[in-house]
Amino acid sequence: MPKSAKYLLIGSTETYSGKSATVLGLYHQLQQKGLDIGYGKPLGTCFSASGGSVVEEDVQFVTVSLNLSANRVAPTLLALNDISVQKRLRGEDKVDYRQSLVEQYLQIPRGDLVLLEGSGDLAEGNLFDLSLLQIAEVLDAAVLLVARYNSLLSVEALLSAKQRVDDRLVGVVINDIPAEQIEVVDSVLRPYLEQQGIAVLATLPKSDLLRSVSVGELVNQLNAEVLCRSDRLDLMVESLAIGAMNVNAAVKYFRKRRNMAVVTGGDRVEIQQAALETSTQCLILTGQLPPPPFILSRAEELEIPILSVDLDTLTTVEIVDRTFGQVRVHEPIKVECIRQLMTEHFDIDRLLSKLGLTPVNALS
Repeated sequence: MPKSAKYLLIGSTETYSGKSATVLGLYHQLQQKGLDIGYGKPLGTCFSASGGSVVEEDVQFVTVSLNLSANRVAPTLLALNDISVQKRLRGEDKVDYRQSLVEQYLQIPRGDLVLLEGSGDLAEGNLFDLSLLQIAEVLDAAVLLVARYNSLLSVEALLSAKQRVDDRLVGVVINDIPAEQIEVVDSVLRPYLEQQGIAVLATLPKSDLLRSVSVGELVNQLNAEVLCRSDRLDLMVESLAIGAMNVNAAVKYFRKRRNMAVVTGGDRVEIQQAALETSTQCLILTGQLPPPPFILSRAEELEIPILSVDLDTLTTVEIVDRTFGQVRVHEPIKVECIRQLMTEHFDIDRLLSKLGLTPVNALS
């Protein structure tokens, strides 16, 4: 039987912490060290229909971004959703997923190291024996935890995770750290975690680009009608502005922002005009009132999409905010940004030594 690959399971203490991003950045660095890398996501959580079949979106995006051949991608064993949970609870799903892991993962070689993307948090998947710890146990995998920085209290979730993951934990990545907090993280939090036996392999600064969402994603989430420039839905929105004040205040407010989506009433023509002349990536008009022709033609000229929504301003803002909170890395420009951040801040040599891996003919 061929020597089984080592597994590195990338998990997190809460959802949307940056696991896919970490996989993408790590893959690039490991490849540069000459290692043959595989990828898998045993528990699927984000599905969509594509070309008649159902695909796990993260798996599809990572596979395409990294140009992985089929024999380097491990299968997703289960779609976690209401239907699969009900079947399990009713006793209709009797699959032994631990056995599936052994057959689909351990018995098929996929390179020197397989990067596995864990579920949303440490508990997710427990019902199916596919939680982070259960997978790590079956595959004898090392665990790398990704945590989004909220405040110094982020330490508590990491300490608790260390108690549960124990010796399998090879380190943590703390990401999304605001610029003004980097110093305290590096001088206070990092040394403390290291004293507790938690290796901090990277502290990553907050990036507006990585937290951004495409105009196309906002169209989907808001179920919006695109009134112009449907060819520019790839524009990235980094912030949200609400045009509810008078026009002079609005102009000052807009000038301080970058790459924003402006939410305003369809009847607030002067606000729409001000927004178009500043750093706006799209206008979102509420109340289903069409803008006047001169606004549409100016937006056409400036290549700024205008969206119309059948929602009030408050609901629109809530949906956009939620979309920012659940950002995925499904854009090539973000992949490039992640690679740069990880190359600059992630201690790849320390990880390799903890995994007992030696770089092969490291590429210059």
